[in-house]
Amino acid sequence: MEKIFDNRVQERKYRVLKEVAKSSWEGVEAFSVFNEIAKKVVKKEEISRSCCIYKDRAIIADRIRLALGGNRKNPNIVQVIDIACDECPEAGYVVTDMCRGCIAHSCEDACRLNAIDVDSSNKAHINKNLCVECGKCADACPYSAIHNYQRPCEKSCKVDAISMAEGGEAWIDPEICIDCGACVYHCPFGATVDVSSIGEIIKSIIGSENNTKYKVYATVAPSISSQFDYAKPGQVISAIRKLGFYDVVEVALGADMVAEKEAKELAEKGFLTSSCCPAFVQYIDSKFPNLKEHVSSNLSPMAELGRHIKEKEPDAKVIFIGPCIAKKAEVRKEEVKDYVDYVMTFEELQAMIDSKDILLREQKEADLNQASEFGRGFAKAGGLVEAINHGINELDLPEFEFKPVSCDGVENCKKILLRADKGRLDKNFIEGMVCEGGCIGGAGNLTHSEKNRYIGARKSINVK
Repeated sequence: MEKIFDNRVQERKYRVLKEVAKSSWEGVEAFSVFNEIAKKVVKKEEISRSCCIYKDRAIIADRIRLALGGNRKNPNIVQVIDIACDECPEAGYVVTDMCRGCIAHSCEDACRLNAIDVDSSNKAHINKNLCVECGKCADACPYSAIHNYQRPCEKSCKVDAISMAEGGEAWIDPEICIDCGACVYHCPFGATVDVSSIGEIIKSIIGSENNTKYKVYATVAPSISSQFDYAKPGQVISAIRKLGFYDVVEVALGADMVAEKEAKELAEKGFLTSSCCPAFVQYIDSKFPNLKEHVSSNLSPMAELGRHIKEKEPDAKVIFIGPCIAKKAEVRKEEVKDYVDYVMTFEELQAMIDSKDILLREQKEADLNQASEFGRGFAKAGGLVEAINHGINELDLPEFEFKPVSCDGVENCKKILLRADKGRLDKNFIEGMVCEGGCIGGAGNLTHSEKNRYIGARKSINVK
């Protein structure tokens, strides 16, 4: 196998998606061949990841359900597989054995609630009946002896949408969740999973009857250039076409359209926040309602390109392929659902390609050079700012002073939005991306290593 996975959770997710895709190509309902899929994903000779192989296979059944769209009554894009959740203990702040029993007692002095007790050997202890988990004691300890033990899913969720249900398993609050998918990658047991439309996408391709009844377009995010490091970008484009898509179009083209419109809107309104990251928009809706009126009225590049395609061909199917889990929520919105039919992550694309036994390295390199370098720059944090700056220069508005600020990651965005909410931000445009580094740090990427942040997001896919 050419590909390398970050961990076994990612590999198992890939195996399930691949087998579900295979069944879909064959026109077989995945659940009707559940036993066969379970045996392929969880082999008898493998060491069980839980109490026994039978629980492992029961978890696979739930993974198949999510690969087929998940629980339709659950509004969340990211759903919890209860049986897979390890119900990790929640200890909060704990004094570890690293406590030296010093005489300074900085931790005790830092606690305003008197929740720190010191025993006869000068060792500190936290009274959980008084502690409010503020962390001031941990900050004060010169030995870093006080540690905050959090569940990995809760720690990864910067909007505090995850808590513990009555049964101990993780629970995601749909009113708070912004569908960023950070918890999907960070759960060591793979209990938090994004729902997939891979089966529906394959049905759409088959139903087009080789694109004669209607055409199926694949629109690819700019960050595809940082994926599939075992093949060249042009070979990936060829593989996508071989799956049965009528054509492959760069979403960067939609980004070019958005940048021009957003530059005009900013010049007219005087203050604006970006709308290209759906998780960022949801974050503003949820936490900063006073700023909602300042969110750009423009569609995201994905939706803008989808509208462009469907205005020319109303019967066409548009499938977005990218690193973003939140896009799966975006396509459910009234203003977007008519323009984009389904969303597929790079993880799902890899499984789909392999389900057809398409070897990327054997594909010819295809041309795909429909957009500008500014449109491709949307994949990284700061790219939208560069594109709008270019757009303003093109509009020739010497009297308008462009004062942008770019933020990526929820914590950084929170700082900027708090200042804007209080009228203390000396800027007139906020570019916000929830994933660290921008789209190249998306939860649906194949790998999540640091190198993705530095690989040229503007790299042209035109390899000829």
